[in-house]
Amino acid sequence: MAHVKASAAVSHVGRVRANNQDSGYAGHRLFFVADGMGGHAGGDVASAIATHRIAEADVDYATGPETAAALESALLAANRRITETVADHSELTGMGTTVSALYLHDDRVVIAHIGDSRVYLLRSGELSQITIDHTFVQRLVDAGRITAEEAMVHPRRSVLMRVLGDVESKPDVDTMVLDTRPGDRWMMCSDGLSGVVAFDEIQEILAADAGAKQVADRLVKASLDGGAPDNVTVVVVDVGDPPAPDTPPQIVGSAAAPLAFGQPAEPARSRGIFLTPFRPHPVQETHFEPDSEDFFDEIIEEDARRRRRRRFVWGFWIVLLIAAIVTVVVLAYQWTQTRYYVGDSDGRVAIYQGVQQDLGPISLSEVYLETEMDVADLRTYDQQRVEQTISAGSLEEAMQIVERLEESID
Repeated sequence: MAHVKASAAVSHVGRVRANNQDSGYAGHRLFFVADGMGGHAGGDVASAIATHRIAEADVDYATGPETAAALESALLAANRRITETVADHSELTGMGTTVSALYLHDDRVVIAHIGDSRVYLLRSGELSQITIDHTFVQRLVDAGRITAEEAMVHPRRSVLMRVLGDVESKPDVDTMVLDTRPGDRWMMCSDGLSGVVAFDEIQEILAADAGAKQVADRLVKASLDGGAPDNVTVVVVDVGDPPAPDTPPQIVGSAAAPLAFGQPAEPARSRGIFLTPFRPHPVQETHFEPDSEDFFDEIIEEDARRRRRRRFVWGFWIVLLIAAIVTVVVLAYQWTQTRYYVGDSDGRVAIYQGVQQDLGPISLSEVYLETEMDVADLRTYDQQRVEQTISAGSLEEAMQIVERLEESID
């Protein structure tokens, strides 16, 4: 049987957000993070409600499948509580939360997941991402439309396709049962970590010879060092012997504070539950959209239109830049053709139109007039001048130079 050797939960508001909408829980056998969404409309309330309800599932179960069913039921019950709260408090419309939970049962772990928080496993120094993000860009990656690298910078990378909230009465929750063994280190985090700190750096920190609390602190610090534009919450669980002493569960983030929001304007039972896919207050960092094929196709078409507009704009500026370069080159060439100089052309004194320089393989001058004078017949000083070329500001000046050279021979 595998035991929880050590665990820790750490949450930080980050460097940009005004309040912490994340929650984290490290219990006896149950561990999870919940990343609230909804901004001032109640993301902190949603994650706190979900945390307190899901924490009730931190009890003993007979089998792994029973545990998986219990966790899924706990998440759906949390969804109902959030919906009921919104029904009583319309100002919270649109709030929701992600949840990534792990329960240690004998030599297995049971995982329940919805949203874009993540569960990672470090085993023998190798890190693996266990959960799959329920995001729009992940759908595009799975469909082969974009790469994982493109997903990191996609303009809709924060759009959630599944979440606990007041949108769906029974959202789809991913559950799985996996083996675990002594030496495994499990980590759950909000996207305030995974969206800021690179995978390789997360692996390096988790693989360090340090305790769960120290590792969790280092991961949060790495996010803060990276700018921490969002709240960041980390829960670390080490599997092994001896088992951790029996201590009270640790709750961090918004769930650690008392819930605080206005009085209900109207009882829920008098008007029923109102489900809406729209939020009254848009949130820049993270938002939710319904997980429907029609919407998915609509967003893909919208992205296609955006790409076409982007290509058109970039094409316009590229054409404009090329036109400007061509114009400058043409004007510069025309200017060179107003210049003249006297030089050597196959041993004869000649007048050249243009300038003495070449532009790569392109000559910027050509023979305008080749005289009957041999360069060898000139005085030594004049020979050197002609060989080095004599600049003239105009054709008339060039003709005068040639006349003086002829006179010097006479």
